[in-house]
Amino acid sequence: MPTIHLNNLIKRYGEVQVLHGVELELADNEFTVLVGPSGCGKSTTLRMVAGLEDVTEGEIFVDGKPVSHLEPKDRDLAMVFQDYALYPHMNVAQNISFALRLARRPKAEIDAKVKDVAATVGLTEFLHRKPGALSGGQRQRVAMARALAKDSSLFLFDEPLSNLDAKLRGQMRAELALMSQRVQKSMIYVTHDQIEAMTLADRIVVMNGGYVQQQGSPEELFKRPVNKFVAGFLGSPPMNFLSGEIQDRSGEIYITGQGFDLLIEGEKAQAARSHSDRTVTLGVRPSDLRFDEAAPKNKALSLDVTVSEYVGAQSVLLCQCGAANVMVELASETPVALGQTLNFAVNQNGVHLFDHQKETAL
Repeated sequence: MPTIHLNNLIKRYGEVQVLHGVELELADNEFTVLVGPSGCGKSTTLRMVAGLEDVTEGEIFVDGKPVSHLEPKDRDLAMVFQDYALYPHMNVAQNISFALRLARRPKAEIDAKVKDVAATVGLTEFLHRKPGALSGGQRQRVAMARALAKDSSLFLFDEPLSNLDAKLRGQMRAELALMSQRVQKSMIYVTHDQIEAMTLADRIVVMNGGYVQQQGSPEELFKRPVNKFVAGFLGSPPMNFLSGEIQDRSGEIYITGQGFDLLIEGEKAQAARSHSDRTVTLGVRPSDLRFDEAAPKNKALSLDVTVSEYVGAQSVLLCQCGAANVMVELASETPVALGQTLNFAVNQNGVHLFDHQKETAL
């Protein structure tokens, strides 16, 4: 299986530069997810790996060999597109076997391969149907089966689930995770959906504005974001941010702002001590706020509840802390009335502090 190295990739369209020196090292058999908002450069990066976009500067290495100037057909890869790209006049079996028939592989080999990949993605009983008689999820499985049939070393996915409804996306995420375990190939997957990234990836690469913001395991990026953008992009509901000033009060570190005065303890206090008397951004995830009327005032946030969203086992509260909005996750059976002012203890392990200007983690 290949190791892939993107070496200082730069992409320009005329005078507009959309990628600014992307540097990545992707291990073999790794499911890598490129994630970020629209226009961040993730699809452009994928298309450059596929050979569908020219590289302005830099190089793409596969197992140490430069491939930037090779045609897509010579790169030993298969790609699944957002819009399925199936041939409507061919049935499922013919769509899956198209590349094998173009390569003039023996019929017995083609038939065996079609049956094998159809079983892998759950399409065995649909081989004689045409795409028009399939659901959106089934069409996407056909596109994945066609890619698998090529038996390439590298698989590329360009937002393959974005055209599906929410329920189908959930089902297809699970199927993709199972498929990647069975197939054991290197995969690069592009999405704007952070839930897809968190649930599928071995490695997440967060991009914004043509730059790689951070890369690592889902847990690493969720628990130790390097800047405010990564912290706010990963997680649903998103992280809360409050502006405040760090104060050293006889050795105890506080961050104080409009509507809160919070004691900071542990490692975060050590990191904050050198930034005393400076304005910073406090980050706390909704799941790190716990309803506790008995919690000390210097270890909690007092919040005015304005909206309660019931989502089954949990409720999401939209609250006010001074002029800032704060979201809270709590068990749905917790009695909450709109307009109440409630006390929420802050999990100190979930406290994040960011430089107010640079937005980097302290």
